Amino acid sequence: MLRAISVAVVIAAVTLPAFGRDLDGRYKDSPLRDWFEHLASGKGLCCSFADGYVVQDADWESRDGHYRVRVPKAADSDDGVWVDVPDEALITEPNKAGHTMVWPSYTHKGVSIRCFMPGSMT
Repeated sequence: MLRAISVAVVIAAVTLPAFGRDLDGRYKDSPLRDWFEHLASGKGLCCSFADGYVVQDADWESRDGHYRVRVPKAADSDDGVWVDVPDEALITEPNKAGHTMVWPSYTHKGVSIRCFMPGSMT
């Protein structure tokens, strides 16, 4: 049983490179789909309002109990910018995906972080 669960988690982590909105149904069979759909920070549901993606270890850091993350400075940009993660955007439940993830939100005022889920930084 434990082996089957481990295999399912590994498959989910490998086959789900970005966990944003499920617009085309391609993640409908993932064992983590329901968990992602209900994942929320103090700012509300994550996947309902912003596309999330895996963050590489070099693109996030923790200092004095607070986080910051490097994200594209605009939704269609290749240029990154470091953004402080507001405390209310931090996801505090256990990270079932294992990877650090961020859900940035872009408005006319710039980029902000809707949800942030730290990983193991390994």
